[in-house]
Amino acid sequence: MIVDRIENWNRYDFGKAWQRAFDFLTSLGPDATEKKYELQGQDIFAIIVGYETRKPEKAVLEAHKKYVDLHISLVGSESIEWFPLNDLQVKTPYDAPNDAEIYYRHQSGSARVDLHPGTFVVLFPQDGHMAQLTLGDTPEQMKKVVVKINVELLNQSFADKK
Repeated sequence: MIVDRIENWNRYDFGKAWQRAFDFLTSLGPDATEKKYELQGQDIFAIIVGYETRKPEKAVLEAHKKYVDLHISLVGSESIEWFPLNDLQVKTPYDAPNDAEIYYRHQSGSARVDLHPGTFVVLFPQDGHMAQLTLGDTPEQMKKVVVKINVELLNQSFADKK
């Protein structure tokens, strides 16, 4: 997992896929339309969604195998809990078309990150995560972008540097 401010995105040398994702993200404002955006076919795409944050009992603890998730808030704030996968028990086995495996949440995550506008969180395949969580006791309206980057594109970037 990586947590940082959007102005620091270029401190991470993850290649062209990373550049494409942040070119898109830095072009957005709070009024961006909620929909799916294809940035590079099914290898890199973004989904802008709006929702009300929730308590952990109503959220989903998941991980992905094919895509790296890059979360950034456009409006509102939420918490994201992080879990090491080997500490989790599978609730719903991996669903390849949706690139998601769902887990039981028996306890709070090993780490909790508050996502505010201007902050980004990157979650890799080894990062179990539960997003959409209320910061305090009161739910908040949230508008967020999740960019999905095929993990092979980032792996290729690392291989090219060797």
